[in-house]
Amino acid sequence: MKNFICTTCGVQTESSATEPEMCTICNEERQYVSPAGQKWTTLEEMVQSQTYKNEIVPEEEGIFAVSTSPGFAIGQTAYLVQGKNFNLLWDCITYLDPKAIGEIKKRGGIDAIALSHPHYYSTQVEWAEAFDAKIYIHEDDRQWVTRPSDRIVFWSGESVELTEDIRLHRTGGHFKGAAVAEWKTGNDGKGVLFTGDIIRVVADREWVTFMYSYPNFIPLPASTVERMAGQLDAIPFNRIYDAFNRIVKEDAGAAVQRSAKRYVAALSGELFET
Repeated sequence: MKNFICTTCGVQTESSATEPEMCTICNEERQYVSPAGQKWTTLEEMVQSQTYKNEIVPEEEGIFAVSTSPGFAIGQTAYLVQGKNFNLLWDCITYLDPKAIGEIKKRGGIDAIALSHPHYYSTQVEWAEAFDAKIYIHEDDRQWVTRPSDRIVFWSGESVELTEDIRLHRTGGHFKGAAVAEWKTGNDGKGVLFTGDIIRVVADREWVTFMYSYPNFIPLPASTVERMAGQLDAIPFNRIYDAFNRIVKEDAGAAVQRSAKRYVAALSGELFET
């Protein structure tokens, strides 16, 4: 019995004797099945290949970017956030080996893992078991969990406090249960928001965007983006980290608001003529 991993999205399945017929995550309009066809691997095969390594890079006080080199599957970055006597892994990556476990334990380990949305569930159960951590997923995304575990906490409502300075907020948008993480005391007390790609920092780091599907270029409705912007306007934060280590370094709250207005104007035909 093996826990197979889809090589396109990097999400691990529950144990089975044979490869699944399809990946639930990829076989849906927000993701895609590789043009080369559905392919699978396992974490054991990845480790044995000696192809990959995890890089744990300090970004600023209390924040480490965690990524895999060479890139695997979607290639997202996770973040180790060192709160007040509480370490959070925000989002997750597929690859995990003893060296990475040791490096993270040197930095205090992981008390909890929180996920923005299903594309980054990856090998979250492997990580949770390695660090004896709970996994926080909004209950609205329960159906997308491909490897069940007693470590998963399905939280409900619009927000949940993990510790005195870290709170999760359900924004919806990309997925119904899509969430962001607010670190209140981060960035010297000015606040940091970790957004996965629920809010994606664009090439011009002064702006962000919002999408239903990034690989398939499907936008969100204007009304959804307006609702998200209204919710985020009530959360104080100065900096944003997204899923691909793009950062809005200053006045990120204002960047979200002006970006939402531009997005809505574009969809409504008010931003340009073409």
